[in-house]
Amino acid sequence: MAKITTTYDEKSIQVLEGLEAVRKRPGMYIGSTDVRGLHHLVWEIVDNSIDEALAGHASEIDVVLEKNGSVTVTDNGRGVPTGMHATGKSAAEVIFSILHAGGKFGDGGYKTAGGLHGVGSSVVNALSSKFKVTIYRDKKIHELEFENGGKLKTPLIEIGNTYKTGTVVNFLPDPKIFPVTKFNFSTISERLKESAFLNSNLKITLTDAQTEKKIEYIFENGLHEFIKDLTEEFTPITDTIKIEGTNSKIEVEIALKYTEDYNETILGFANNVKTSEGGAHITGFKSGLVRAINDYAKASKILKDKDPRLDSNDLREGLTAIVTVKIPENLIQYEGQTKSKLGTIEAKGATESTTFNYMNFWLQENKIQATKIIEKALITRKARDEARKARQAVRDAKGKNTSRNKMLGKLTPAQGRKREMNELYLVEGNSAGGSAKSGRDRSFQAILPLRGKVINSEKAKLVDLMKNEEINTIINAIGAGIGSDFDVKDANYGKVIIMTDADTDGAHIQTLLLTFFFRYMKELILAKHVFLALPPLYKLTYTDKKFQYVWDEIELANIMKESKKKFDIQRYKGLGEMNADQLWETTMDPARRKLILVTIEDALAAENAFKILMGDDAEKRKDWIDVNVQFTLEDEQKGLFAEQEIE
Repeated sequence: MAKITTTYDEKSIQVLEGLEAVRKRPGMYIGSTDVRGLHHLVWEIVDNSIDEALAGHASEIDVVLEKNGSVTVTDNGRGVPTGMHATGKSAAEVIFSILHAGGKFGDGGYKTAGGLHGVGSSVVNALSSKFKVTIYRDKKIHELEFENGGKLKTPLIEIGNTYKTGTVVNFLPDPKIFPVTKFNFSTISERLKESAFLNSNLKITLTDAQTEKKIEYIFENGLHEFIKDLTEEFTPITDTIKIEGTNSKIEVEIALKYTEDYNETILGFANNVKTSEGGAHITGFKSGLVRAINDYAKASKILKDKDPRLDSNDLREGLTAIVTVKIPENLIQYEGQTKSKLGTIEAKGATESTTFNYMNFWLQENKIQATKIIEKALITRKARDEARKARQAVRDAKGKNTSRNKMLGKLTPAQGRKREMNELYLVEGNSAGGSAKSGRDRSFQAILPLRGKVINSEKAKLVDLMKNEEINTIINAIGAGIGSDFDVKDANYGKVIIMTDADTDGAHIQTLLLTFFFRYMKELILAKHVFLALPPLYKLTYTDKKFQYVWDEIELANIMKESKKKFDIQRYKGLGEMNADQLWETTMDPARRKLILVTIEDALAAENAFKILMGDDAEKRKDWIDVNVQFTLEDEQKGLFAEQEIE
């Protein structure tokens, strides 16, 4: 990494405002105080070390999950400045205790940086019960300690001499802020692996001190190896295409590959920060790619003059791409402190022109692969047209009961016309479906019984899914299309609720349906329309004929321990054992039921999890389950879906 010869000392640290509000409104700074927000603390500190690597001053980062629940992040960069700042405090104290204080605002510290707002390390301090910094700089070792949310415990003091350089940050999340303070090794590992891919030859190590598990990442050819990692299970139809360029002072680096897969994976990064919601750089990349391929298709006569151009949806099936930009600090703009979306307008033009110019050349030089891309897109367009026609047929069939019933199978529709208020229950089995139909509130609840297990969407192509009766019925019932043609605004229901038995078959059906929604109706999940019903496991009947329902083993154990009354226990083996009244009052009545909202916490982690869990490699699946699934009632696996219980 080439070094940038800029001054980084106490004079380059600028103070913009104080720290008081962070503990009162932590969600404004880290997104939430759940497991996602907890791990965001790690990202903030690691991002600071990665900024040192981007500037060419660090080559190693070490992350340790300590036995006491704290995290230690070490880098071999320049070390945080230790001189006195104009405020009368040490520069190190200013950096770690005052919002918007750092070396990323002026021209002194960094040319490009992910930690634009200068709040990362100070926010982590504010949300920690203990926070300690060790600095190796100018042949001296300094320490600085805070406690109880950023209160200074020990001012910066010199404790020794050294020839090393770098910064060590140790923090312990405050349990008063975070309901859960246990870090997930797998979640952190995935994020650090991404960072290593994005920074060739940067060595990143993660260690769990409790289990002594250790993993090390270093990649010589980062993005190329990143693409290989993402596509290793699929048959390629192109080589990995590498695009690089600089436009408007923005450095663009892109790697992409087409495979026989039918899903789209496009990851965006700006100054090494993952932009999970995309932004200007992703928009520009898509525009440049579509324009280049269409121009080639027309020029080579694969598309005739009268043929419509291929649109972005046609050309993204089977595409895996990583789009990274490095933007000068005076241009970088994120939307929100968590930096999930890039707002820098100049990035669109930079990625669009860089992508178009290179792909225009590459397509001419690789005509066989170029033809395969276009042929695949034409097949995709045909499947989308068929899906669109099927959706239109459902709309046209409204009011024509015979035709509509034929297309919607066994759907018992809701009578209400307010689509956002209506609910669709996908119910396991005809028996439970019958009880649900009888027990429902027909004014807003629709019932669709499912026969057995639906097709595995991870292994099936779109054209095969369209031939599957169960999937076709779900598509037509929801009424919003499928795949890239899906539009959540057209959905017939505000809630789609999966209701299955509380056993392994029921769990498998849930997973198959969630796989389908993730692959072909992802916006339905992102819009928070997908739920899992939570039926009770037991019914307790007391000697006085009174009864109560119990939802899990822990609740039952507590009742058996504390109750002084005798009761009989009925274990529900399936939904079909409940009569209509019981199903309504336990699982379908909005006033009493329990639902689990399904949300996507990390798209890439979810992508990898589905490939492994629903794919063919049993050994990989076993390894993934060993690492990610805790066989207790506590769900510690948050990479696939974050599930929250609501009343």
